[in-house]
Amino acid sequence: MNKAIRASAGALLVLVGGFLTIAMIRGFDKPGVITTQNGYRGVAMGSLYNPALVKASVAANKIPGYLPQLPPVGPKASAVYKNVQILGDLSVGQFTRTMASITQWVAPVQGCNYCHNPNNMADDGLYTKVVARRMLQMTQNINQNWTTHVAATGVTCYTCHRGNNIPLNVWNNAPPPKPMGFADTQTGKNHPSRAAGETSLPLDPFTPFLEQAAPIRIQATAALPGTDDSSIKQTDWTYALMMHMATGLGVNCTYCHNTRAFADWSQSPPQRVTAWYGIRMVRDINNQYLDPLASVFPAARKGPLGDVAKANCTTCHQGVYKPLFGVSMAKDFPELQKLAPAKLSSN
Repeated sequence: MNKAIRASAGALLVLVGGFLTIAMIRGFDKPGVITTQNGYRGVAMGSLYNPALVKASVAANKIPGYLPQLPPVGPKASAVYKNVQILGDLSVGQFTRTMASITQWVAPVQGCNYCHNPNNMADDGLYTKVVARRMLQMTQNINQNWTTHVAATGVTCYTCHRGNNIPLNVWNNAPPPKPMGFADTQTGKNHPSRAAGETSLPLDPFTPFLEQAAPIRIQATAALPGTDDSSIKQTDWTYALMMHMATGLGVNCTYCHNTRAFADWSQSPPQRVTAWYGIRMVRDINNQYLDPLASVFPAARKGPLGDVAKANCTTCHQGVYKPLFGVSMAKDFPELQKLAPAKLSSN
């Protein structure tokens, strides 16, 4: 084959390859991108959204129908039913409406029997009833004492459960992964996990920050050596938490940060303060309400280290910047808005 033939064959291959590439590119459905500005102009503080993913999120965050509020008339639940410790001040009608709503939110398949002994509704023999009572108190605590994060929107059982006995997005303490040669295994690096955005960052950003109170702020305030003493390990763990938060809320870094000045709160969006309180709220939930239930849960419902499932940012947000896109269900359930004094009904 002479040079002219080889050159012609090469040109033909390039031409065919070009047409194939164009055909493949045209075959892809390139989605449009929605851009929203959430910071000062010219500092690249914008959020990008794929309309197809937004549409799917909207469908997944619809509010279920529920019974309308009832007036506080008639006898109180604590005067009619036995062993009503949390919602006894509600009227029988209000109490029944709340119980029916919780059943729909948490156990639509099993119904009342998921928490109650049908032969003795007052019986506390089922662990799920003991847990549910504590979860009611947790919900009331969030709505009353954590308005710095949930504002007036508040939460209900549905915010996390979405019709599931166990919220889909929870976590347990886990033993460190198996060694991988010279790779860092003490922090779980190089074991990509969904918790850290499928990165090689430490696979458990929850235990140090959402259960324990490890320092999170690792950004130096000046571009000079000696202005920050955070280690690379601390930085890795912090960024793993940030990846979790971004994924859990369906946002990028600039939703909470001005990336030209991470250390300067005055240049950050207000969402950064809301997130600061959110971290502490989740830590409070895990330490005050969930971890203490370890003695109540059966072994089959515990993690490999014997702990109960705990909450993180995704538990409530489930991929959107505000749970249920900011629609408030709590406003229609005032009994979940304020901590009620726990007491045992005398009936």
